[in-house]
Amino acid sequence: MKTKASQDSSQTPYHTALSVDRYFSSEDCHPYDEIKWDSREAVITGDRGEEIFKQAGIEVPAEFSDLATKILASKYFYGDIDMGRDPSAGGRESSLKQVLDRVCGTIAQWGREDGYFADEKATRVFREELTALCVTQKGAFNSPVWFNLGLYQAYGIGKDSAKGNFYWNPELEAVARAESQYEYPQCSACFIQKVDDNLESIMDLARAEAMLFKFGSGSGTDLSSIRSSREKLSGGGHPSGPLSFLAVYDSVAGVVKSGGKTRRAAKMNVLKDWHPDVEEFIDAKMNEEKKAWALIEQGYDPSFNGEAYGSIRFQNENLSIRVSDDFMKAASGESEPTWWTKRVSDGSKCEKKDAKALFRKIAEGTHLCGDPGLQFDDSIDRWHTCKGSGRQNCTNPCSEYLFLDNSACNLASINLMKFMKDGEFDAESFARACRIFIIAQDIIVDRSSYPTEGIAYNSHWFRTLGLGYANLGGLLMSLGLPYDSEEGRAYAAGITAVMTGAAYKVSTEIARAKSPFAGYHDARHYGVPNPPMADNVESMQEVIEMHRSHAASISPRCPKSISEFAVDLWDEVSREGAEVGYRNAQVTVLAPTGTIGFLMDCDTTGIEPAIGLVAYKQLAGGGMLTLPIQTVPKALNKLGYDEPAIERVRDYIKEYGTVEPIQKEGETLESGIRSEHLPVFDTAFRSGLGERSLSWRSHIRMMSAVQPFLSGGISKTVNMPNQANIDDIRDAYIDAWKMGIKGVAIYRDGSKRSAPIQTRKEEVKEEKAVQIVTEPYRRRLPDTREAVTHKFSIGGSEGYLTVGKFEDGNPGEVFLQMSKAGSTVNGLMDTIGILLSLCLQYGVPLETLVRKFSHVRFEPEGMSKNRDIPMAKSVIDYLGRWLGMEFVDGYRAKMSPVAAEEERLANDQVIDSAQEDSEPSRQQLELLTESEGNLTCPECGSHRVKVTGTCACCLNCGTSLGCS
Repeated sequence: MKTKASQDSSQTPYHTALSVDRYFSSEDCHPYDEIKWDSREAVITGDRGEEIFKQAGIEVPAEFSDLATKILASKYFYGDIDMGRDPSAGGRESSLKQVLDRVCGTIAQWGREDGYFADEKATRVFREELTALCVTQKGAFNSPVWFNLGLYQAYGIGKDSAKGNFYWNPELEAVARAESQYEYPQCSACFIQKVDDNLESIMDLARAEAMLFKFGSGSGTDLSSIRSSREKLSGGGHPSGPLSFLAVYDSVAGVVKSGGKTRRAAKMNVLKDWHPDVEEFIDAKMNEEKKAWALIEQGYDPSFNGEAYGSIRFQNENLSIRVSDDFMKAASGESEPTWWTKRVSDGSKCEKKDAKALFRKIAEGTHLCGDPGLQFDDSIDRWHTCKGSGRQNCTNPCSEYLFLDNSACNLASINLMKFMKDGEFDAESFARACRIFIIAQDIIVDRSSYPTEGIAYNSHWFRTLGLGYANLGGLLMSLGLPYDSEEGRAYAAGITAVMTGAAYKVSTEIARAKSPFAGYHDARHYGVPNPPMADNVESMQEVIEMHRSHAASISPRCPKSISEFAVDLWDEVSREGAEVGYRNAQVTVLAPTGTIGFLMDCDTTGIEPAIGLVAYKQLAGGGMLTLPIQTVPKALNKLGYDEPAIERVRDYIKEYGTVEPIQKEGETLESGIRSEHLPVFDTAFRSGLGERSLSWRSHIRMMSAVQPFLSGGISKTVNMPNQANIDDIRDAYIDAWKMGIKGVAIYRDGSKRSAPIQTRKEEVKEEKAVQIVTEPYRRRLPDTREAVTHKFSIGGSEGYLTVGKFEDGNPGEVFLQMSKAGSTVNGLMDTIGILLSLCLQYGVPLETLVRKFSHVRFEPEGMSKNRDIPMAKSVIDYLGRWLGMEFVDGYRAKMSPVAAEEERLANDQVIDSAQEDSEPSRQQLELLTESEGNLTCPECGSHRVKVTGTCACCLNCGTSLGCS
């Protein structure tokens, strides 16, 4: 945009193009030629072993892991495998080089066309610097960039498509509608949208969200603007309230899967603490969770994407309460607990509430199902750079992006482990990488499209960016620093200060070359007609000085090479910003970095610590190989252990999943790690057979350490053990508020019947005999065999099951007799029994038969007398589930409502005994750590799903259950 300010160099010094020096690339050697490349095949199988993705002849850097290769090929390659290898003719990309050429090449060309670079030489240097960072896994853009950017420019994709979304047209100096869907691609992962208190706006929001989900992004909305069910309509009657429309948005999100894939859409909905319907909002997901439990008890699939959770509301969104300092003071006992809600229509008092009771209800909901979370309104506003343009009312689904309504943010993350030099973190190299990515992200802003005109305008006017990092937990461990330590937090604070300082420094450089963001000065400064903005110079400078002040007071436990570098950066930012302003209203967030974190082969995601000490490698011939995470040997080397000792620890972790001493058959086994070093290897959950884990307070303390150096927020789940109570959650919320964190989400391990992660390896069962045959082999039962007979009743129809067993106790034959049934039914039952017996004798796995038979529906169906199977959909359904209960290890514990209650009672007893006995039995320790289920990947069905911030990512296929 050629503003009046940019045209008059005497008014402001906006007249220079950006300089780009080589640091990560070489003048005489392209980045591709400096690394070794491999040709690989990527195969992803579903939970039943079926092949759901396969691509051969993939060209990737030799350093890429198999997981990074699978994510690249299945998620980010464009095109149809069946159409060949030419993407411009509909074929599929097959090399990382193609992806980087279309993404980095297109961004560089846009930068040249839009005046960021002075000539073709500078453009080429920038392109190769950005390419070098991406090809060596030093950094990555958010997923929508890889999905969408450059398809039009590189391959001509979308030229004949329907009209696209809205973009900034510099010739018109206004927003226009794109002629195609990919010429101006959707590149932002994070959106905040406004809804007004009228039906047209409410329905428009549903449409805008659908378009975001289609292209792989997430959206957040504050629903406090919608009148409550306690108010009146102008024509008489009462509004239905925000919860009724929340159900509508939930349905839309469930139908329009994110990114056109099968994963659920990412949504955040917020309600402010003063809204009259706040109590119903708090109860919303808690009540639905209880419905899911009832369905699970009736035999419905309890997995995350199964029938039980698929049948209830509000599962496509996160819910948060936006609370003020006044509410928190009343809720925590610092002031009078009386709390008045206010009518949306006129702000008058509506109902009197007890703030303490409301706060406890919030904690109860979090304890039960993880929702709602809390966002601290006054803390958010204190760090708001654009106070003159309105308040920040909501966040994106993962809670890291906070800004004005109708705004968007494109993300990128840097892999911290790639910036180690001679055993220490290289702050200068890291700052240079931040500079390249911020330039790229700013170029993307005006070349992207947005779902509404309002978002397109605000994106151009405010230019909010979300640079962040991944692998902090891995970095600290590799340095021999415990995640829960003053040294670890000081290190994290210093790195974050460098990142945001470097980002704002280049923002001043771009402002000098191009002009500050349009919402920085009063609108009259630019001659822009009637934009909805005000002067934000004062609030911007105020926040910059707050960042600068915190940088000057970083703990002396942070290495001086980092802290002093940060202080110098912030001094430059303050000085340059006062002279030329800033190109971007915001520059940094800490995103979950799920899929892109695994693309960069990070051990840990975002700000998270390690989940456990082991990683799992899928073998080509089937099965899994357990390996220590990459940072373990680096940590041991840093701590002074020699190679034999390191190898011993690696073997110990492979066997037991921990570095702690364990008891086995009355003997104490040790890894060889000294006791003072054990905290270095503490993880978010108990790892393997170990007992140590990070406390929930350690998560909050780390968030507090880095929050003063971030423009936005932090996507971070505060993990709590299963035995945490409601008061623990209440205390965590109060601590987070007092420590200045902008928002917090808490997950109590195992709180949902479909738990998000399993961190402990199941105890190895004694292996059964395996026969290797080259032709069909029938294993016959002995003439005299043991058998069991079971009487059942389904909806009043009785029958008998008789199962004959092999010598090892496994089932080998089945007889099924229905009493008082006609000859046809009895004949069918006999036939099914014969077929089932032959299947068992020819080696068909019983688990497969149970899965196929379960939930088949036909008459007779109804209630049964079996407490493990209270409701059967048919005789076959009952037969399959009964066989599973009797003969499949772990099936009853997972599927029986009675077993779930028995487990809960047993866990309570174990917890009591563990408190009384310092050395509980191994059986007791296992009971304490078994989870009730796993989060299931919606795309491949795998249970290997890892929590990443407030989202999750599949380790099998890379599908993200979030917005990044």
